[in-house]
Amino acid sequence: MTSFALLADLAGALDGIQIQLPETIVNWLTPVWILSLGFLVGLLACLALWGLANLLCRIPVLGTLENNPLAWRIAVAVIGLALFGATVPTVMSWSASIGAQAQVQVQGQPNAQPAADSLLDQGVVVLACAAACWLGAIGVVTLMSRKTALEIPLAVREGVLQYFFITAVVMASFSVLGLFVVRRPSKLIDVLLRYPQLVAESNPTKTFKIKASESDFGEPKPETINVDFRKDEIQKLTFKSDQLVKIRTEPFEKTSVMAAMFTADPNKEEPAVWERTPNGIVPFLEDRVTRLYVKNYGNKDATVTLTANLGLAHAEMLLVPYTAVFVVAIFVLYLLLRAAMPKLASVALSTAKSDIVQPIYVILLALTAFALVLSVYIPYYTLGEDIRMLKNASLELVLVISIIQAVWAASSSVSDEIEGRTALTVLSKPVSRRDFILGKFVGIAWSVGWMCLVLGLVLLVTVAYKPLYDAREGSSADPPGWQICFREMVETVPGLSLAYLETLVIAALSVAISTRLPMLANFIITFSIYTLGHLTPLLVQSQTVADNVPAPVIFLAQMLATVLPVLDHFNIQANIAAGKQVPIDYVGWAFVYCALYSAVAMLIALTAFEDRDLA
Repeated sequence: MTSFALLADLAGALDGIQIQLPETIVNWLTPVWILSLGFLVGLLACLALWGLANLLCRIPVLGTLENNPLAWRIAVAVIGLALFGATVPTVMSWSASIGAQAQVQVQGQPNAQPAADSLLDQGVVVLACAAACWLGAIGVVTLMSRKTALEIPLAVREGVLQYFFITAVVMASFSVLGLFVVRRPSKLIDVLLRYPQLVAESNPTKTFKIKASESDFGEPKPETINVDFRKDEIQKLTFKSDQLVKIRTEPFEKTSVMAAMFTADPNKEEPAVWERTPNGIVPFLEDRVTRLYVKNYGNKDATVTLTANLGLAHAEMLLVPYTAVFVVAIFVLYLLLRAAMPKLASVALSTAKSDIVQPIYVILLALTAFALVLSVYIPYYTLGEDIRMLKNASLELVLVISIIQAVWAASSSVSDEIEGRTALTVLSKPVSRRDFILGKFVGIAWSVGWMCLVLGLVLLVTVAYKPLYDAREGSSADPPGWQICFREMVETVPGLSLAYLETLVIAALSVAISTRLPMLANFIITFSIYTLGHLTPLLVQSQTVADNVPAPVIFLAQMLATVLPVLDHFNIQANIAAGKQVPIDYVGWAFVYCALYSAVAMLIALTAFEDRDLA
């Protein structure tokens, strides 16, 4: 929070010192600045973790935990339980929300099945939280190791982590330069400072006593109730009363057009509610709402209950902590792998470094980035739906290029090394065949991951600009706001994540094939699996639509659906065409499917490589 406060002070000082750019450019760069601010916060968090690790490793008991397996396990258990206990309220809140959403009727049927699904979802959320806390505890104990803490600077300078670090630094540098471009950046940063308080008091409820009118004739005397809300944070106001009362957002004697009046009638089942709408009028005149005006029309003192649903003034700023967690996760996972499996990490590091410096890697990366930028200016003739066509085509391009790189890397690093006797030289050292195969797969995952990160950032920047470019081509006088550009950019992130997960599945299969077959056969088989993996759902669905389907066709479809990966799980073309967001839980289940199928493919690879004659 201190770094946020310092950044907010710096942004406040620079609010009046800004580069005069066209509104179109400002609206385009504001979402990019929010994204880059997340990278800056992530780097600062990594720096803080490194400093904390250096301090903790100097404590004799903590710095030598790796030398005592029992003490190491006890420390992991204690820290894991502490982390889980600290996150239990949030987990239960999310579980309750999921359960409430699942209590719906499906085609008039009783809601017993949604209730069962709700319990299942709650259990999955709790298990996922427990697994995350366990991994976090392992990461904390590992970072406290004296050996790991001293090797962190070396790990950052070596191999693929260096490329991730450079990418994060480039993005973070724009977060500083963007302070001169974004309109009132201090106001946006202040939203993050307000977030912890809003989480603590998201639905404050207040009760007020309003005296009854002394006269039975005429209008009752208005009273004032004191509140303290920010206008931009009010999402919903609910008024309940045991007497007939009227509430106004400004004095009753004034007749402002923006003011609103609410009537709370105890004889009605529904309370008086005001809820914010995207294009509706906000009935509050001041930026900070401190007073509401009430008249009691009942014959007794009224008890008025006000419940305010508060939210961030700019919910888009939540991308900052999410991006920061992503940056920290990359660095921690790399260091954790390096400390826990040094031999496997050495093979992975060598594989990733050799892949990234290859000319084909650089050529694919440069040509794809150029194609993504060029796609903004290509007319798609879709009657106003160019942005969806751009997303669909760009995601497919990133996916195909990533698969080509993964298959080529698997063939060159596994098949060619086996044929060229390089694998025999590596295995003559204290490196097992298991470490060799798994290290190759992890190295390919790292190199393809950096490619997807760079191409993904380019794609996000181009998608953020596309609505503004289309508005220039149309008849709209005002350019779209930066919120629209931000929404289009964020809706692309799940597609990039699913594209990377699909690439990992193909890479795992390609590594398994490379243990026995050369590069050409690997490409043919892999892309055949890619094609059939996307056609499998259509083959299975055709059995329920068409009549008199031959038995061999049914058997073939079911066999392919059982043996081959169903890659259509990673396809979001339908969501893009319908303009719908991909739920985060869908990405989570896709990750589980990717992990399970990749594990099966790795078991096949280890089995095929175990008795392979390398001589």
